Amino acid sequence: MTDIQRVVEEIAEEMRARPDRGEVATYIPELARVDVRQFGLAVIDTEGNVAAAGDCDVPFSIQSVSKVFTLTLALGKAGDRLWKKVGREPSGSAFNSIVQLEYEKGIPRNPFINAGAIAVTDTILSGHQPREALGEIVRFMRFLADDQNVHIDEAVAASEQRTGFRNAALANYMKAYGVLENPVDFTLGVYFHHCAIAMNCRQLAMAGRFLAQRGKHPVTGLSVVPPERARRINAVMLTCGHYDGSGEFAYRVGLPGKSGVGGGILAIAPGKASIAVWAPGLDAAGNSHLGRIALEALTRRLGWSIFGA
Repeated sequence: MTDIQRVVEEIAEEMRARPDRGEVATYIPELARVDVRQFGLAVIDTEGNVAAAGDCDVPFSIQSVSKVFTLTLALGKAGDRLWKKVGREPSGSAFNSIVQLEYEKGIPRNPFINAGAIAVTDTILSGHQPREALGEIVRFMRFLADDQNVHIDEAVAASEQRTGFRNAALANYMKAYGVLENPVDFTLGVYFHHCAIAMNCRQLAMAGRFLAQRGKHPVTGLSVVPPERARRINAVMLTCGHYDGSGEFAYRVGLPGKSGVGGGILAIAPGKASIAVWAPGLDAAGNSHLGRIALEALTRRLGWSIFGA
């Protein structure tokens, strides 16, 4: 792990010196206030060794990275029935686009665009009150991160609720086609709050380790999901985890990954490590600009691309 720590520190220093940092998300007012100069990186291998550098202990809003964990919960609840209300194909469109949703009669293209994640959230909510469903999600995140300090940033959640008009349009459109079972306001409330979960790079990398370890919890060794399901979640992350930038991420980084407009990216090196990077500035597709560059450098130097060194 000494070599990995050296590589992580080198990359953090290189990213700190770069002038091209992207732009923070401005459509969520709370995210617009985040300092674009921050950068954090944490790598946790399958033995539990940690390599970290930069602002790796600063909490940030994980936003759409939470969709990896809500997908995991929903699959545990509904199994393959979930795929009747959400697809598994890349979108090729912006994360909040309504165009394909209209064309495909309310069925979202995949669980990582906003419409798909709202449909997944609706599955978790069914049979529960919103507060119960949200509590289940937060408990799951704390369990995976092995950290009770994981929490919801209420200011970010409120900011999203005040300005989430496009998400409300997506949800109402799906409701019109019968894709959503619960009241739209209930589903959106849970969705906005789980996107507002705050974590740092160490916590997020820890939470993702089950996907690097064939579905096993990294501390207890118990099964979080069967190995086949872990493999399939990784597959969807690879093909759909970065919206209409997913192909570029796979081409350059070569790992399953999921981004969020808070600037975080969770990446999985199957059988090797879980990686979390945070750089708040985004590219045109809504993915962390320096986060992707840092992960490309990491996989190249360590030979971790799933497509070979």
